[in-house]
Amino acid sequence: MSGSDDESVADSVPEGEEEECTDLSNSDVCTKYQEASKIVNLALSGLISQVVVGAKIIDLCKFGTAVIDTQAQKLYTKKVKGAVIERGVAFPVCISVNNVVCNHSPLPTEELLPLKAGDVVKIDLGCHIDGYISVAAHTVIVSESVDNEPAADEEMGNVAVAAYNAMLVAAAAMKAGAKNADVTLAVQRVATNYGVSPIASVRMHQMKRFVIDGVKEVALKEPTPDELQEGEEKVPECTFEQAEVYAIDVAMSTGDGKARPGDLRTTVFKRNVEANYRLKMKASRSLLSEVDKKFPTLPFTLSHFEDERSAKMGITECVAHGLLTPYPSLHEKNGSKVAHFKCTVLLLPSGTVRVTGLDLPAYYKTTTTPDEETQAILTEIAETAAKKAKKKASKKKKKKASS
Repeated sequence: MSGSDDESVADSVPEGEEEECTDLSNSDVCTKYQEASKIVNLALSGLISQVVVGAKIIDLCKFGTAVIDTQAQKLYTKKVKGAVIERGVAFPVCISVNNVVCNHSPLPTEELLPLKAGDVVKIDLGCHIDGYISVAAHTVIVSESVDNEPAADEEMGNVAVAAYNAMLVAAAAMKAGAKNADVTLAVQRVATNYGVSPIASVRMHQMKRFVIDGVKEVALKEPTPDELQEGEEKVPECTFEQAEVYAIDVAMSTGDGKARPGDLRTTVFKRNVEANYRLKMKASRSLLSEVDKKFPTLPFTLSHFEDERSAKMGITECVAHGLLTPYPSLHEKNGSKVAHFKCTVLLLPSGTVRVTGLDLPAYYKTTTTPDEETQAILTEIAETAAKKAKKKASKKKKKKASS
């Protein structure tokens, strides 16, 4: 079941007057975001069903990629002005286990041990239609068998509820005219209430056509004076505007929130379109040439390349000269419990609409109650969702009666 609220999104978008318009004021653009979002939720749901004892991470990554590519290729099959509409994976399927926070998409030769009961699995992925990107992330626990519900202890339940509620509250706070600092404060309020730490290096980003990490971004927490002195950067202030699209990305931990690159190989990269350099190694030139052809703007994983050895050789020089931006696998301290949830929101005239993301699994429970302000927002979200569900059921009933 989807936790998003994308019903009748296209209905609340005014008709775009110009074909060139690439934001949500164009109803065709809005439809493409909707279609990409449906695929994201489908892939996420499919992957959750595959997260079982004995499953291999590489197989899960392949499965999720296949779902996204297969479903995307069914849509927009007609050429526009003689060109095929690009569609498919916008962010590689990543499966990060236990204290690994995100960005783990292993190479076939570097597979980790299969999943076991009790493993905490974070799934992260994205799809685009014609460059219009939709993303999501979800956290689940591997159960002992398909017949049993996974077991989440109080600590894991608490951090999962905190991260999920922070995602909902952040989405509600992200409206035209609000500032990014408002969202950061809302996330920090939730984290403090539940006694957990936001992962400081995770950011929410604006998304535009073929741009997954836009200029406007939101921090999960304000850096302390000590952190600023250590080199952490403060996010520049920005104001949200109507017709924008954002990834609401929240990761929280029972640790200190300072996730760092670990010993897992970085396999996810993105082309830095503004950088140029005459590479010296043949393997580097070959890799960059293939990246420019297949992944000119969006993130990719090294497992997409047939010659793994050559790709591993060539990547170092490309990164060293700023041609590729790495997305390292981030690790919290061993023993830390980590939860990661992400959804995509559209800032429409009718309000902010969440178009991706699934419901929080029922096995995550906590004895901590939300603070008063957060509870009021969660109650409003639940009431709105109930009204939409009732309206949808009524429409379905009328349709059935008339047929």
